Amino acid sequence: MTVVAAVWSALRTVRDPELDEPLPELGFVARCEVDPAGGARVELRLPTYFCAPNFAFLMVADAYDAVAGVRGVARVEVVLLDHFAADVINRGVAAREGFVASFDGEAAGELDGLRADFVRKAVLAGTDRVCRALLAEGVDAARLPGLTLGDVPAGPDLDRLRRRRNELCLPAGDEDALLLDPVTALPITPSEAKRHLAFARLTRTSMEANSGVCRGMLRVRYPRIQEEENTG
Repeated sequence: MTVVAAVWSALRTVRDPELDEPLPELGFVARCEVDPAGGARVELRLPTYFCAPNFAFLMVADAYDAVAGVRGVARVEVVLLDHFAADVINRGVAAREGFVASFDGEAAGELDGLRADFVRKAVLAGTDRVCRALLAEGVDAARLPGLTLGDVPAGPDLDRLRRRRNELCLPAGDEDALLLDPVTALPITPSEAKRHLAFARLTRTSMEANSGVCRGMLRVRYPRIQEEENTG
C-alpha cells in the first residue's frame, strides 16, 4: 500500500462526531496529498460556513492524529477550509493545543464529554440497526431484552455496535446484553425495553436524517463533488 493510500485508509477511521460516519464517505475530505519527503496535507470542507466549531475542531484534530500515525508520514498538515473559525482551529490543531487553549476565553471546557455523548447516541443507533434486522428475521420483540450480543448474527452492524461500546468501555462481549443503557451500562429490563427501543429508533432516524441534510448542503456548497465522485 502506498503512503497516500494508507493516509486515506487512516482518514476513513475519522468520523463526524454527530453523524457517526467516516469523513471521506461524507465528502468532507477535499484533498489528500503526500509529498516525496513524507509531508502529508489534508484539506477538509464542511457543509456550511457556520458549522459548529466544536464539531469542526474534533474532526480536524482526529484527522491530524490519524494521519500522524501512518507509517511513512513525516509531517502532517490538516487544514479546514471555508469556515468562520478555520484560522483558530487550524492554528490550534497544528500547535497540538486543546479546544480551550485554541479558543482562549471563549470555550467553557474540553470536548471529551461531548465526544462521549455522541458515541452514546451511536450506540443507541447501532442497537436499533441490529434489532431491526432481528425483528425482520422474525424474532419476537419480547425476546430482545433477554438476548446477548452473541445471539446476534455476525455482520457489519454488529461489529460497528461492538466498536462503539468499546469506545465507552461498555460491555461488548458475546455474553453481554444486547440492550443496555449507554450511560449506566446496565442491561435494559423487559419493562424498559419498549421505551428504550423507541428512543434508539428515534436516535438512528435523526442521525440518518441529519446525514442526508449535510450531504445535500455540501453538494450545494461544492457543486463539483458529484463530478469528483464520478471520476474518483
